[in-house]
Amino acid sequence: MTGSLTLVILMAVMFGAGISIMLERSLTRVLIGFLLVGNAVNVLIYLMSGAPGLAPLLGEGVDPDEISDPLPQAFVLTAIVINLGITAFMLALIYRSWWLAQLGAKGDLIDDEDEDLHDAEEAADLIRSSAADDAAIQEIIEASDEEPDDDLEERLELEASARDADREADR
Repeated sequence: MTGSLTLVILMAVMFGAGISIMLERSLTRVLIGFLLVGNAVNVLIYLMSGAPGLAPLLGEGVDPDEISDPLPQAFVLTAIVINLGITAFMLALIYRSWWLAQLGAKGDLIDDEDEDLHDAEEAADLIRSSAADDAAIQEIIEASDEEPDDDLEERLELEASARDADREADR
């Protein structure tokens, strides 16, 4: 058996195993399957690169036909970098799903009781401050010597009753 036939069989086994593992429900198995498929693609690119040759540097006395093609090497390097990036992303997804599973029914909400108490105290202070402001405004209104406009109240009541009648008519 030759070396390239061994690599072809290895590539086929890696593709098959990777695809079958990727079909599992677990994110960890999907990651392992993705890694297998990524490495199988690298082996495929290596197999398609052709016969090995001289280093891809032109110099004096070097025949251009004897130089190996540098493009497959660049493809493999690019595939490795992309594979590493997607692996890091998948690991972050796996960690996040594990973390959420550990929290249980509480979910992503982590309570800080001291912070909640502080927020409740601030809300109570705002309510007290608002009530004090309302009381002060009411005292000013009552202390003023202006007479309430009775005609204004009657006009507002007439407008409100007309609006109510229009709504009833629209129904």
